[in-house]
Amino acid sequence: MGEVKLYGNWSSPFTYRVIWALAIKAVPYEYVEEDLSNKSPSLLQYNPIHKKVPVLVHGGKPICESTLILQYIDETWPENPLFPADPLDRAAARFWIRFAEDKVPVTWRMFCSDGEEHLKAKRESLEMLQIVEEGGIGEGKFFGGETIGIVDLVYGIFGDWLGVIEEVIGEKLVEADSFPRLHAWIRAFVEAPTIRENRPNRDRMVVTFKGLRERLLKSTSE
Repeated sequence: MGEVKLYGNWSSPFTYRVIWALAIKAVPYEYVEEDLSNKSPSLLQYNPIHKKVPVLVHGGKPICESTLILQYIDETWPENPLFPADPLDRAAARFWIRFAEDKVPVTWRMFCSDGEEHLKAKRESLEMLQIVEEGGIGEGKFFGGETIGIVDLVYGIFGDWLGVIEEVIGEKLVEADSFPRLHAWIRAFVEAPTIRENRPNRDRMVVTFKGLRERLLKSTSE
């Protein structure tokens, strides 16, 4: 079906969405690590508009934006489907994907700020997490039931990345008593074999994110 390449970055949760999907589908591919401070000509060629990772190249044709890539993968390699079969469940999955795209970035705003802006972003983050806790996660092990699906991959940022953000800013958001379903989902997700075998180095992430936060806060104070 053509050669598959993935242009990504080791610290990007959006890259890992695609890595996990390809692993679930057992699709062989070549991984190309991108230095985001010195992007390759190939990345700029394949994603000239946003110039971001991830980019999946299949048979020489690029697909950009992680959620669109996930849908492309699911349609191109139908084994081990990521979307549920039922149309109503598929619509619900798309709703929660859209919710993640619209609301989850507030956690990054919390990470990048201090003072009143940080407190406001933290309140909004907790409100977002409460909505996911009450409405997004059902009675099953994962968002869509007992197997990992596309919504789990989209919310995979709550796995390693949210924990790193919590450690760097010194504030805990997802406590077991406050968010029991979400807390249980995070544990189940990161311990699933496909995910566990494809996770970033946490220690390296903490060091990288600490330096990034220091630079971001310094730039906003100047």
